[in-house]
Amino acid sequence: MDISDRIADLAAPAAQEAGLVLDSVTVSPAGKRSRVTVTVDLPETEVGSADLDRVADASRAIGAALDAANVPSTPYVLEVSTPGTDRPLTERRHFLRARTRLVELAVDGEAVTGRLIDVDGDSLVLDVDGERREVALGSVTAASIVVEPKRLD
Repeated sequence: MDISDRIADLAAPAAQEAGLVLDSVTVSPAGKRSRVTVTVDLPETEVGSADLDRVADASRAIGAALDAANVPSTPYVLEVSTPGTDRPLTERRHFLRARTRLVELAVDGEAVTGRLIDVDGDSLVLDVDGERREVALGSVTAASIVVEPKRLD
C-alpha cells in the first residue's frame, strides 16, 4: 500500500466525521517536507457547496488522524480543500454533486450546455434552453461546470 492509499484510509473516516466525503489524496515533495493535499466534498446526495466550517472540521480531524498514526512519518504540510468548480466532471458522483448547476458537455462531437436537473441511472437530465434533454453518461467525452457570476437558485 503506497502512502497516498494509507493517508486515504485514515482521512476518509475523519472527513466523514465532518459530514464530508474523501474525493482524492495527493502527496508531493515540498522542499524538505511533503505536501499532503486532501480534497473533500459533500456527499453526492447533497446539493450546494461545503461550507468553510465543515472543511475546517475535516482538516482538524484528518490532521489528528494522520498524527496519531504517524503517517506520513516525515514532516509534512497538510492542505484540505474542496474540488472547486474547475474540476472536470468525470464520474457519476461528480454529476450528482453538480445538480442544479449549468454544465457544458462534449457529446458525440457536439457541445451541449444546459442546467443539470438530475442524474437518472446512467442518464443526465438537462434543461437546454427550456427543453428537457437526456444524455447518456457513457456518451459524454468531456464535461465541466460553467461558472455563473450571478447564479439563480
